[in-house]
Amino acid sequence: MHDSDQALFLAVHGVAARYAGQPVPTVMRALIDQLPAAPGITVEEIRRIAEEISVGRDPSGL
Repeated sequence: MHDSDQALFLAVHGVAARYAGQPVPTVMRALIDQLPAAPGITVEEIRRIAEEISVGRDPSGL
C-alpha cells in the first residue's frame, strides 16, 4: 500500500470511529476537513463514504 493510500484509509477510519451514526452532512464535513488532498476523490465519493459511516459502517476496511 502506498503512503498516500494508507493516509486516506487511516483518515476514513478515524472519521468512522468518531462519527458513526451521525447525519451524512456532519460526516461529510468531517471527511472534507480531515482527508488528505488526493487526486481523483470526488464529492460523490465522499458522500458515499459519509453514507456508509452514517449507518455505522467503516468503509476503510481497517
